[in-house]
Amino acid sequence: MNNRQPEVKPAAVPEAKQAGEVRARWTWAEAAVWSERMLTALEQGVKGGKWFSLIDKVYRPANLGNAFARVKAHEGAAGVDHQTIEMFEQHLEANLEYLASA
Repeated sequence: MNNRQPEVKPAAVPEAKQAGEVRARWTWAEAAVWSERMLTALEQGVKGGKWFSLIDKVYRPANLGNAFARVKAHEGAAGVDHQTIEMFEQHLEANLEYLASA
């Protein structure tokens, strides 16, 4: 009789990554919007393959404000509504709140 137990291998441990390693590959992603966790999920996939809460990042007033600042810095042109940067900026807070609630 053989009393030997079969060899049990330990579970594999995922390779550890240094903090900021994922961020370095996504330098274009706005840090105020895309957390390290979200970027990791983009790389590794999301359970079920679906994102459910990205739009709230888009219409958050702070992100809309950052977007406006970038458009202004690049001297963006008027949109389809013919509203210039200067016109939008005159009522910036109200315009951002309106966009956030739309």
